[in-house]
Amino acid sequence: MEQPPICNSCKKRIANTSGSTKFLCPGCGKYEIIRCKHCREIAAKYRCANCSFSGPN
Repeated sequence: MEQPPICNSCKKRIANTSGSTKFLCPGCGKYEIIRCKHCREIAAKYRCANCSFSGPN
């Protein structure tokens, strides 16, 4: 069974949550970064598990 999407910053499940986003890591392009609306709004830090890229800058 597939795991529900989880925000990389706050670790909350974001299934069916408006304002959330998914994108590939700007550093390595291999790891999917998932962000909830709240963490995007407050510019909470996230880190790529693959290459340790940290954002937002």
